[in-house]
Amino acid sequence: MDPVTESSFARRLEEFSDSVKRILDQMGRVIYGQQEVLRQILAGMAARGHCLMVGVPGLAKTMMVSCLAEATSLTFRRIQFTPDLMPSDITGTNVLDESTGQREFRFVPGPLFAHIVLGDEINRTPPKTQAALLQAMQEREVTVGQTTYDLPSPFFVIATQNPIEQEGTYPLPEAQLDRFMFNIHIDYPEGDIEEKILAETTRGERPRLDSVIDGQQILEMQRLVEEIVTSPYVVRYTAAIIRASRPTSETAPEFVRKFVDWGAGPRAGQHLLLGAKAMAAMDGRVNVATRDIRDVAVPVLRHRIACNFQAQAEGMDSVHIVGMLLDEVPEPAVGKQQ
Repeated sequence: MDPVTESSFARRLEEFSDSVKRILDQMGRVIYGQQEVLRQILAGMAARGHCLMVGVPGLAKTMMVSCLAEATSLTFRRIQFTPDLMPSDITGTNVLDESTGQREFRFVPGPLFAHIVLGDEINRTPPKTQAALLQAMQEREVTVGQTTYDLPSPFFVIATQNPIEQEGTYPLPEAQLDRFMFNIHIDYPEGDIEEKILAETTRGERPRLDSVIDGQQILEMQRLVEEIVTSPYVVRYTAAIIRASRPTSETAPEFVRKFVDWGAGPRAGQHLLLGAKAMAAMDGRVNVATRDIRDVAVPVLRHRIACNFQAQAEGMDSVHIVGMLLDEVPEPAVGKQQ
């Protein structure tokens, strides 16, 4: 990289990091605590990924997404998934229009035509409606009849699930779960944070957030993330983790062969690297370190490693397996502290 290009890249990286800080500052006026969750959401958006948020009711999942849209001046739509929701209810449909004096069909866009889409309780709607959303996530377009319509850019889906109510739900198949870059679990707030939540949110209306970034700037952020340097050592480390998660792989540790039915695929490795690039850019660093891979390993792999019955019987889940993998797979000797 020549000096002029390097200087320009450093300036863009500084603007990226500053934009992230301003977004977090604005969201922090309403969302107390949960800084790691907010960083993962922003990393997903910057890496052109989608997020699945899992948490019990009342942990401000919907509020986080609406605040993100408010701080970024992006269009926002919320879809409340229910058992009777049809694909056309979210993609849009053709309606008969006679306003011009002629009978013709006109396409009426559904709520998917927004920059940020919140799919609330995605597991409460039937598979055909889930599939319509997930197709839009993958292709970033919607086909109605014989016409294909491009979705807005940037396009970012955050779906939510409630882990404590499973009656009458339609769990996402593993192949569809794989479309989500991050699976983010939201836990209860710490004691002092919860006291602040109770004190601040019972005083009246929440503060309105300032828009600190627009859609074009987010597209520039996404392009910048793709330009972040990834050394061969980090790529090799990422591939080693992915391959070690598969029980049929010759590099799989004994605990993977014992507790895992199937492991992560190549898309998981892509998302590990892209998520790590986003984390590095958010910190203002020009290249990816192995610690960035470790930072995003749990949200990227949590929904891509399937534990067997024996693991469940011993109280283990995919998060335990990921932690054991990170302990088992050695970091490369060269480039370790890049």
